[in-house]
Amino acid sequence: MKEYSITVVKTNNPNILKFETNHLLVHRKNYEYKNIDEAKNSPLAQQLFYLPFIKTVYISGDFIGLERFDIVQWEDVKDEVAQQLVEYLNAGEPIVIEEDTDKPIPVTVYAEVTPNPSTMKFVASKKIVGAAFEFKNIDEARDSKLATALFQFPFVKQVFIDENYVSVSKFEVAEWDDITIELRELIRNFIADGKEIVADTAKSNNPTQVSETVTTQPTMDLDETSQEIVDILEEYVKPAVASDGGNIMFKSYDTETKTVNVILQGACSGCPSSTFTLKNGIETMLKNMMGDKVNEVVALNG
Repeated sequence: MKEYSITVVKTNNPNILKFETNHLLVHRKNYEYKNIDEAKNSPLAQQLFYLPFIKTVYISGDFIGLERFDIVQWEDVKDEVAQQLVEYLNAGEPIVIEEDTDKPIPVTVYAEVTPNPSTMKFVASKKIVGAAFEFKNIDEARDSKLATALFQFPFVKQVFIDENYVSVSKFEVAEWDDITIELRELIRNFIADGKEIVADTAKSNNPTQVSETVTTQPTMDLDETSQEIVDILEEYVKPAVASDGGNIMFKSYDTETKTVNVILQGACSGCPSSTFTLKNGIETMLKNMMGDKVNEVVALNG
């Protein structure tokens, strides 16, 4: 059974809050409800409208957006709403009763080169997972039917899935010009058919992600300095790394040597230049932002 957590995220509109989830909520399209009558196909939205301050409910792939009336401030009720959402989702209650489930999901997938010559990034036009997952062989891929299908090709070495893309690393026996189209079509058809990308029981490769979260899941206990490092990596480093089809994870911080250990995944793992470039880029950033708390950053391949 899925174990949901909720992350509360502010938007540019002070009346609207996003309640992001670690699992996808809907697969076929996004939904907007302005009253309880419009929410006939969404038991979750109907329940939310029983809160007198809810004006509009948005349900997207990995978040629930809520617009409030002015009778309350979000600061006074957001934690209660987040907890209610967590309890509802973890009870296995229906979110949206989606129609046309027998029709293909409209999606496009394009291939994008990465700084790592052995890795190609396949980007989908929709979000496909709520967290990052890395599979180094077919045994590790047992919780992902998509990764398992990709490992049927003898030239596939590793698979990394995150947000809206799949990074595939290959052995040298094959050239990208010969295999890219075949891989892209397999991924696109898999998503279009509405197949489960990663099983609910699969564990994400990113256990240290932290934010303003209401959750029933155990989280990693971090000291103050480690927490600060994680926040910097999440805000300043991860978006750039993800754009290249990779991921970076905080591993540990040694208080005596002031050494930060990070793990590189996806396109960054095994890249001839990424270990040096990322290590020095991250090291410089952390030293500038944290002063004498950081002496060195050690980058390890995932």
